[in-house]
Amino acid sequence: MTTPHPRLSINQATIKHTTVAQAIEVTKAAGIGAIGLWREQVQDAGLDESVRMIADSGLRYSTHCRGGWFTAEEGPARVAALDDNRVAIDETAALAAAGAEGSKAALVIVVGGLPENSRDLVGARERVRDAVAQLVPHAEASGVQLALEPLHPMYCSDRAVLSTLDQALDIAGDFAPEVVGVTVDTFHLWWDPQILEKIARAGREGRIASYQVCDWRTPLEADNLLSRHYPGDGMIDFADMTRAVEEAGYTGDIEVELLNQAIWDTDPAEAVRRTVEGFDRAVAPYLTAAPVSSQA
Repeated sequence: MTTPHPRLSINQATIKHTTVAQAIEVTKAAGIGAIGLWREQVQDAGLDESVRMIADSGLRYSTHCRGGWFTAEEGPARVAALDDNRVAIDETAALAAAGAEGSKAALVIVVGGLPENSRDLVGARERVRDAVAQLVPHAEASGVQLALEPLHPMYCSDRAVLSTLDQALDIAGDFAPEVVGVTVDTFHLWWDPQILEKIARAGREGRIASYQVCDWRTPLEADNLLSRHYPGDGMIDFADMTRAVEEAGYTGDIEVELLNQAIWDTDPAEAVRRTVEGFDRAVAPYLTAAPVSSQA
């Protein structure tokens, strides 16, 4: 098996049908040094037990997935979403504190799409700005960075009204960079003809909280959410984006996050093995030897 690159992290979405214990086990067995977990599995195991397992694993914690979903108009649903995000911030702080040196207390934020029967895209984006402002005091007190993730425009209606890195940066710019940053995900941003300039802006502003890599291949799956592929198996040229993220000053862990039913149906150890090989082929050649850091 290819020796994993020292900055590779496995996002648990790649091996979705694992418990926290299983995800840690398969990641360690492959010689990978970092992991990012999803809230559902953490809550199934219990936060205290998940923290203990991360502490015992010796793995770095790269991100916690995910918060957000707060575009609803004023009312009980919005209040509940904000309260749930505060719980997610607490989870992030605890898990990152348990991780090895270089762990990142970053909560990935998928902001949510248009509320049901709404066409008010401008209003939804303003409610995102307001929600972030309401969460910032708790995130700052907890030492957690909210990592706003813009998604591909095809998800604008149902998953994320932020579609470009500039939109995420414009909201993040209202707050200190150590509290609100952005997630750069190749699947969602590779299409943007100005993406390299936008990554450079994110670097100047100190906002890159996470770099996530996976590939795009057409035709998309019937469920377009499940259309991510191993790095190198599609049509994204990772060279320029990876170099841009490096030049922007990001030296943290790089997550592979794969949402794909065929990959989920693969034995987790095999999915991780293929992830290591794809990362080594498509991403690693464009990385410097800079050590992993715990950047804010």
